[in-house]
Amino acid sequence: MVYVSSPSKSVESLGIVLISVGVVLLALLTLYLVGFDQGAISRSGMYLHELMHDGRHLLGVPCH
Repeated sequence: MVYVSSPSKSVESLGIVLISVGVVLLALLTLYLVGFDQGAISRSGMYLHELMHDGRHLLGVPCH
């Protein structure tokens, strides 16, 4: 018996892998911004800084 893979299955699995990688990268970027940024990137005013600061408290990340 010969196994023949259809191109649609490989394209489907590639799409799933790309979406998964994108979600992981977005999660890591969010974790960096909320947990470790300390205002280095979020220089658009105190509102964003305070939002990230409250997020650190919500996640239990020490920031003081």
